[in-house]
Amino acid sequence: MAVASTLQQPRFVQELDDQFLALWPHRFDYLYSPHPDPGTKPQWQTETRHPLSDRLINQGTYLYGVRFGSVTQYAMLDIDSGSPYHPRRDPLAISRMCETLEPLGLLQHLILTSSDSGGLHIYFPFETPLTSWKVGIAIATHLENKGFKVMPGWLEVFPNAKAYNPAGNSLYNGHRLPLQQGSYLLNKDLEPIASSGLHFLHNWATATAHNDITSETLERVIAQAQRKIYRVSHKAEKFLNDLNAEIAVGWTGHSQTNRLLGRITMRAYIFGHILGAPEPLTGEALVENVVETAQSLPGFTLWCRHQKDLKTKVKEWVRCIEASHYFPYGSDKLPGNAAPAGPSWNEKQQTEVQKRITKAVIDLQSANNWPGGITERFDRLTTQGISGSSLYKYKHLWHPRFTETAAAVTPINIPPDPPISQGDALGNETPTQSLQAYWETDCKEPDDNGFSAIQTDENSSPGCKTKVPLKRPQLQQLRLEIEQAIASAQKAQAKRQRSYIDDYLDQAQRDYRTQLEQWAASGDPILMTEAKSRLAAMDETNGF
Repeated sequence: MAVASTLQQPRFVQELDDQFLALWPHRFDYLYSPHPDPGTKPQWQTETRHPLSDRLINQGTYLYGVRFGSVTQYAMLDIDSGSPYHPRRDPLAISRMCETLEPLGLLQHLILTSSDSGGLHIYFPFETPLTSWKVGIAIATHLENKGFKVMPGWLEVFPNAKAYNPAGNSLYNGHRLPLQQGSYLLNKDLEPIASSGLHFLHNWATATAHNDITSETLERVIAQAQRKIYRVSHKAEKFLNDLNAEIAVGWTGHSQTNRLLGRITMRAYIFGHILGAPEPLTGEALVENVVETAQSLPGFTLWCRHQKDLKTKVKEWVRCIEASHYFPYGSDKLPGNAAPAGPSWNEKQQTEVQKRITKAVIDLQSANNWPGGITERFDRLTTQGISGSSLYKYKHLWHPRFTETAAAVTPINIPPDPPISQGDALGNETPTQSLQAYWETDCKEPDDNGFSAIQTDENSSPGCKTKVPLKRPQLQQLRLEIEQAIASAQKAQAKRQRSYIDDYLDQAQRDYRTQLEQWAASGDPILMTEAKSRLAAMDETNGF
């Protein structure tokens, strides 16, 4: 039997006399979890700082799992206890799977319980080192062509059939090492027979001698694979690599959960089927994938403050990504380019904002609290919980330029008697002109002598040297003149305010557009997409 450790040179203290541990040569980015309580699942995490050593495995402080390197000398099938292919539900499913893989040259296998849960791991060891991703695609293709559904919780293939990534920084899925807590070697009747490494090695060597899978067989199967081939463009590859770079580091401090969950959800939703899922991830499958990925990242236990409500947070992100303009890579947002059944989420949000602005305007007018100035209107509406950006976008609903004039919208209550200060009421008119609104000029200009003895007769006018009848204008005409004077003053003030606010809003728009243009030129695919969408919306609103 060839020792698998010749495939790669691990940089850790190796126990040279332990052939069992030598079967698992790839020790980087390993998985670990504290031993779970009975009836609970392990909380797997990924350790990226150092490789997994033989001594750590022998110590047994944690449960451990490993991933695959570029080549492998074994493959493994994982059947969960709740799978429809588990012997409790389908006693012949495992036999059918093994028969399906015989054309590949995989003729003998080992079956073990994966843990106390009752799940099964089926190992297929072979002599010749083969490319890991090709082994995964060939096995998954054969199983799917025979009707088996390769998906988490039902049937998983290790190494997983992930798409080839030229950058080489995409990890294979990891699996727990055999013969740990709850893992036992089974016979053909699926009865436990051993839990020692010696028995495992004997059965491993026997199976290796019978299995003869070659690279030529893999190439032929992949070329004839009846499955959709996704060709990842250069831009999509860069986008995926950017997401991987943010996600792989995991948590390095507090206040990072929202950002990381958003990136994990985005990667799983857009590229999940590219990275090994049997089909694009949506709904509960997407939620479970994001939760599992988050819990396996470095720093999750130490820094994440949402471990108890993690699934709730993930569900919020899943609803957000599914309602966004993103969609799984290689597919259309709407299958078959079908027309949407109703307004999109963005359209509903825009309609709701416009309704809120309209209702606020009507309520303020009904309460006689609707000002004429632009600044006052802007301030009143923001106190109603409406953002400034929304008010700027929908100026036609409140801005005086697009609505009635301030004088027409704001009713003017004219007092029953003329105001005390005629100068205030009539604006910039001179005292003499104001006086003429009340009295005819039959009286002479007052002088010191004329006011030495003021006449108090009811037919006399104070300040006049002669008794003349007082000629007052009609009250209706007087009120009209006062109203016109007030309206004129308000229009002048509104014009000055409008100019100021317009300058302010125009500058704000220019600053916002400059920020979006910086996003568009940043090289970040997420910022570039958002910038493109918002700039298009701005141009459409402005009629460009």
